[in-house]
Amino acid sequence: MNREHDSASLLRLATRASVITAAILIAVKLGAWLVTDSVSMLASLVDSLVDAAASVITLFAVSYSLEPADEEHRFGHGKAEYLAGLAQSTFIGGSAILLLLMSIDRLLHPQPIERVGVGVGVMVFSIVATLVLLMMQRYVIRRTGSVAIRGDLMHYLTDLFTNLGIIAALVLSAFGWPGFDPLFAMGIAFYILYSAWHIGYDSVQLLLDRELPVEVQENIRGIASGHDSVWGIHELRTRQSGRTWFIQLHLEMDGALELRKAHRIADEVEARIQEAYPEADIIIHEDPFVAETKV
Repeated sequence: MNREHDSASLLRLATRASVITAAILIAVKLGAWLVTDSVSMLASLVDSLVDAAASVITLFAVSYSLEPADEEHRFGHGKAEYLAGLAQSTFIGGSAILLLLMSIDRLLHPQPIERVGVGVGVMVFSIVATLVLLMMQRYVIRRTGSVAIRGDLMHYLTDLFTNLGIIAALVLSAFGWPGFDPLFAMGIAFYILYSAWHIGYDSVQLLLDRELPVEVQENIRGIASGHDSVWGIHELRTRQSGRTWFIQLHLEMDGALELRKAHRIADEVEARIQEAYPEADIIIHEDPFVAETKV
């Protein structure tokens, strides 16, 4: 129970920190864009607006996913995280297309950039704030495995590279190459589109109950077959919903075993798997297998 409480607290902390960081970055980038009139700065502002919207979605989705199972949702509410990831990918993709169109327009109609120093200063501040948030999010992901927080981290990791690119574009523009400003913005737009596809694809796969990684499945097989009274396993099925892994498998045992003993063996196997994956929900079915020796 303490482990679940700690995970829930970390998830709430990460989502709130994300929203607060996005709000601060929006304020400083809006001021910088008004001062510099840089399209790459506008690209960063739009990206932060999208991040803020996505972070708010994540905040509500994670809060809902942490609700315990009820009569209408017996497997919990964990898939709300994947719906949030799908919504995030939609927001990100839309912003990338908008930025691409703006970049093309500025490339065709170039304009000088004003007060480059202000823009560079704002980008340095954004990099520092983003790095702090990324460190917190990585820690939370290691502790909870949250898909929604991982999707949020992708946004801000994109921001980190975006901000570095914008600094380069502003400096080059100051040296008389204003065309680099929209070119960098276009590059940012394509990178954001790639991130949107990656997040959306993973979210859809998890909503469709994609199997857990192969190495996890092989480890489960090894744990189950490692019991001396287990002759084999089959029908291993796995999926993930929020922070919970669902594991189902059939154990093959001596058909002459008493039901009580077969059940005890299944409990022992379940305990071993549970030790390896504490937050897993495990269902084991015992199958009689008539043979002279263990296979």
